[in-house]
Amino acid sequence: MKKVLITGAASGLGRALALRFAREGADICIADINMDGAAETLTLVEKAGGKGWIHELDVRSEDAWKRLLNEVESRWQGIDVVINNAGVATGDRIDAGDWAWWDWIIDINLKGVALGCRTFTPMMKKQSSGTFINVASLAGLLKAPSMSSYNATKAAVVAISETMHFELMPYGIGVTALCPGFFRTNLNHGMKTSDPDMLKFVDKVFEASALDADDIADAAYKAMLKNQKICNPHPAGRRAYFFKKYLPFLFNKGMINMANGLKKREDQRKNVAAGKEGKEA
Repeated sequence: MKKVLITGAASGLGRALALRFAREGADICIADINMDGAAETLTLVEKAGGKGWIHELDVRSEDAWKRLLNEVESRWQGIDVVINNAGVATGDRIDAGDWAWWDWIIDINLKGVALGCRTFTPMMKKQSSGTFINVASLAGLLKAPSMSSYNATKAAVVAISETMHFELMPYGIGVTALCPGFFRTNLNHGMKTSDPDMLKFVDKVFEASALDADDIADAAYKAMLKNQKICNPHPAGRRAYFFKKYLPFLFNKGMINMANGLKKREDQRKNVAAGKEGKEA
């Protein structure tokens, strides 16, 4: 029975990953800051044929990770899979939004993943086996305009994962960076943005996605079995990455068009605001 730890497993992709492994009969640690949601995931895991337990975890805290490590050692005496899934979203141009949001997203999306890897790598080295799945994003590969802080954290997760993929291979440890594009999940519910149109845009592309969280979880599971360095599950995402790599002039044209559209929207908002101020004066 595989012993699997998943952060951010109280909902969304984390829950879908838990259910995917549950169907393989895994024993799953559902780690999240949301204990009510974690309990709901546990119930679903047991119905799906797995077993598990819940653990309250703030991925930003080194002490919290140490407590989780102690719990894993006590319960399992080892581990097979660590999935660093917990993450948050921001959507803003480089000169917009609160600077505090940078600290928030870096602490969770980047440092949270790094802490998870640092915490459990020694255990995996000792047992000469194990796998990390680090949830990045297609944004970490393509880096579209108006998402600077989010892109930065996800690109960093890709970089950490690629480094670890080779660094840990001699120890029998696999590492995969999961890089999904937009899909139907709850990531946008806590998204921080100063752009009133950003959430509308994200909702629209979420609904248009051909894949859902279950599809992404299944792709991640299959990539893990192959020790795939990068898992880019969306067909559209793979095409976009192909264009960036082999036809950069077309990719760059698309990014410039997107940026021009953003500027046009910003100019329109400024003109509307100026008109309102003129009337009030």
